[in-house]
This record gives sequence, structure tokens and C-alpha cells, in this order.
Amino acid sequence: MMPKGIDPAAVEGIADLPYQVPNLRVEYVRLDLPVPVGFWRSVGSSHNAFTVECFMDELAQAAGKDPLDFRLEHMAKTSELRRVLETAAEKAGWGKPLKVGQARGLACHSCFGSHVAQVAEVSVDKEKGGLRIHRVVCAIDCGPVINPDTVRAQMEGGIIMGLSAALKEQVVFENGGVKSANFADYPLLRFSEAPEIEVHLVKGMKKPEGVGEPGLPPIAPAVANGVFAAAGIRMRSLPLTPEAVRAAIKAA
Repeated sequence: MMPKGIDPAAVEGIADLPYQVPNLRVEYVRLDLPVPVGFWRSVGSSHNAFTVECFMDELAQAAGKDPLDFRLEHMAKTSELRRVLETAAEKAGWGKPLKVGQARGLACHSCFGSHVAQVAEVSVDKEKGGLRIHRVVCAIDCGPVINPDTVRAQMEGGIIMGLSAALKEQVVFENGGVKSANFADYPLLRFSEAPEIEVHLVKGMKKPEGVGEPGLPPIAPAVANGVFAAAGIRMRSLPLTPEAVRAAIKAA
């Protein structure tokens, strides 16, 4: 499963970067951990999308460009992901004012044959470090669709699962073992914390592709980019717990 000694899941979403970069080098280094790891929903795309899309926002800031415009400038005109990104931004009202204290962050990613973009509306409690995700607008091109409700359900599930991981989930190790024993010390996203979710289907590709995995990767970077837009702090690791947000605010 590792042609030429490279784990394809480890480099997916980076080796096939959707942006036009004149010179690209991707390296893979195997690390054998004492803790066994396995596949998670969207596999390597989960963390690689966070890395790429958060850094694209940082590049946009450095270039003095709008995050949406910067991405579009570096995508091919014929890119299916480009049309999906434009749809998500349009449906979310990108560039239009929100309520005081709220801001938008966006991210996009292609995996398992499908293309997904998401815009998250975020607010930050700068004193307590808490985040509130008010709305997520998602657009997907997965080719011809027979049952739209199935696609929407998979996107909603991926967003909630990814949001739970982005905001809360982490396994803690102590004294040579796993300290996290149950939901008391491994919290999940609650109903009251779930955002309003909109899913828009984009008709582009000619053959059907996957919907079980692609809804998850964009949500964590969309939220992190929204945190920067709302509070001016860059979150470069997950989860985005109140403690991590307060530390980032203090460091800034």
C-alpha cells in the first residue's frame, strides 16, 4: 500500500494541491509512534486540509488580498473546485456585513473524487476563549446526484463530526496509557453547540464520486480562519479549546 515507500494517505491533499504553484516539493517522513493509529473519516485529507487552507489564509493576509480572491487567483479557470468555492461564498454572502462580533472564514478541499467548500460564521469570546459557530454554508460537486438528501446528510454529518474534533476532541495520555476514559474527559459537540448548516449541490462533473468523506476536511480550517477574521489570532493546532484560544490571545 506504500508505493516507493510513501504513504499516499499521508500526502493526499498536498501532493495534489489544487492551487497553481510554479515549484512544489512534497516530502514524506515515516514516524513510528508507540501509540497505534488508524484511519479516521477523510484520512489524510483531514489534517492536510487544515494545514493547506489555514496557510492559504496567512498567504492572503501577507499579500494584502481577500482570502477568497487570493484562492481564486491561484486556481485554474477550469477547476471544479473553483466553481464550488464561488458557490459557497455567494450563498454565504461573502463580503457582506454580519452581526457585531461575528466574522466569516472559508476553506475548500478536494478528496475522494469530490470537491467541497465551506464558509463558517464565527464569534469569539475574547475573555473566556469560547468559540461559537453560528452558521456553516457548504457547497459540493460530487457529480450526478440521484438522492440529494443523502448528499446533504453526509455533508451535515461530516461537518458536525469535524466541528466536534476541531473544537473539543483530544485523547490525553498519562503514565504510559490513555487517560481519556469516557465522555467526562473526552467531550463531544452538543446539540446546543451545533450550527445552522446549509448544503448546496453544484452540477459540474459528469460521473458520481464520494460523499462520505469530503464534508469533513474544510470545516476545521474554515473555523480557524474565521477566528482570525473575528479576533486577529492564528490558531495553528487543534483542538480550538477555550484554553488554546486564550493562550493565543495572550501571546498576540
